[in-house]
Amino acid sequence: MAIEPVLDPARTAVMSMDMQAAIVAMYTAGQEELVARAAQVLNRCRESGITVIHVQVGFRPGLPEINPRNGLFAAIRNSPERQKLFQGDAGRIHPAVAPAGDEVVITKHRISAFTGTDLDMILRSQEIDTLAMFGIATSGVVLSTLLHAVDADYRVVVIGDCCADQDADVHKALMERFFPRRGTVVSAAELLESLAS
Repeated sequence: MAIEPVLDPARTAVMSMDMQAAIVAMYTAGQEELVARAAQVLNRCRESGITVIHVQVGFRPGLPEINPRNGLFAAIRNSPERQKLFQGDAGRIHPAVAPAGDEVVITKHRISAFTGTDLDMILRSQEIDTLAMFGIATSGVVLSTLLHAVDADYRVVVIGDCCADQDADVHKALMERFFPRRGTVVSAAELLESLAS
């Protein structure tokens, strides 16, 4: 499947989202090839001159960013075990997809990569209007970021086989029914083929 219109490297960013070591380990058991595909995508995008942006979840000591009314993140605040997922080596971006050189790293405190961050400013300052994205989880950062991006008039491409979710049915429904109505869903191989042409 060709990506139409063809991606313009100067106006495209590939976004690797929440690919932190502990999150990757939790979500990709039995599908370890996902990280290898994601690494291949990032390397090919770098070679093509496409901007690479990394998104990670992180909090200051004491977690002042977390409001107790936020059910998802309050669970992190109330659990020292969950907090460890975002600290030290566990919280670092997986080595296979780690930032290279001066690639931008966005630290977020909510589900979407846009909420409370300077992501939109960075994209617009670089004249980027197309986002090729992947990450964990499909029903978390990918869904929330896609919705924000579409509402902000970005063109969105989701690299489906570089995303994972603990609920296979939700992942499938998003990839096959929801995301295609708002953007384009491709495989890593299809994206790589498109870049090669």
